[in-house]
Amino acid sequence: MKSSRLRRRLIGTAATAVLAGAGVLVAAPAAVAKANLLAIDKVALHEPGVQVKVTYSCDTGMNHQLVANAIKLNRTGHDESVAAATIKKNKLVCDYTHHTAQMTLRPAVGSHFAKGDTVKVSVFYFDNDGFSYARQETVSVL
Repeated sequence: MKSSRLRRRLIGTAATAVLAGAGVLVAAPAAVAKANLLAIDKVALHEPGVQVKVTYSCDTGMNHQLVANAIKLNRTGHDESVAAATIKKNKLVCDYTHHTAQMTLRPAVGSHFAKGDTVKVSVFYFDNDGFSYARQETVSVL
């Protein structure tokens, strides 16, 4: 009788330890990635390209750039219009709080955007090794 009571206590203690460990693991990534956030606030036509208002926050010492890309979706024929912009790491304010940036995306050669065009905009952090983080996308009519 004593052995089954001891066995139940050991099993209960082990289960509690596993659940507590799982809780720490689940909470840890959210706390670490909490400051590296992006949100697309507004997309507008800005002749000859596109302008995007972005809210961002990043960890201090982060070694990333903020990149925005736009592609026209309602294209006809071979008209693939694209535009891009970058905010270099030394221009980002990384102090765990939210900041806004107005990014004016320059169109590629031969690309053009006009009122009424539907565009897909992506914003993300890009590091020196070629990895992108915290990607956000939206589709908007200019």
